[in-house]
Amino acid sequence: MGSDHFVRITRLRALIDHENTGAGERATAERMLDRLLRKSVGHPAHHAAPDRVYGSRHHRAGRHASTASIVEFVREDIAFARSFARAGAPGEVTVHSPLAAAPAELTVAVTTPFADQIVVTITDIPPAWGWEPDEFDRIIATEDLRRLADELAEIIDSYNHDGADVGPRFFRTIRAQETTLIR
Repeated sequence: MGSDHFVRITRLRALIDHENTGAGERATAERMLDRLLRKSVGHPAHHAAPDRVYGSRHHRAGRHASTASIVEFVREDIAFARSFARAGAPGEVTVHSPLAAAPAELTVAVTTPFADQIVVTITDIPPAWGWEPDEFDRIIATEDLRRLADELAEIIDSYNHDGADVGPRFFRTIRAQETTLIR
């Protein structure tokens, strides 16, 4: 019986990870795998350990989502935030979004160079908006660019998890041209 569960778990994980599996079939396989893992002998309870931290959108991608599918969700969130409507009428609540306030010529690219890493690269940054000299005449990122990087990191982290008994789902890096702002 133990080896039968092992074979079924292995096959379900292969089906979930396969690139040609349809969304409906993948969702069904994920539900089947979750049920099978809950029934397995020695499997911990389905509730999360108290020291685990899940991002606010962790459930959106699914428990067994690949990094590539998470990148697609991150791209959608960034596109939405860039087009977020600005308040214009008096009396409206003002919502400040560094992504919406960023210059239009900015380019934000999201890639996965490795299976467990997401890299966001900001390019075409206007020099006056993104860079300034410090007291030693070194060129550093402006406060606006740092706020933009923080918001991008927050979007990515919302799909991640971490804890003492489990490592992060993936690692993230935010770069502005050739400079790493957040690791």
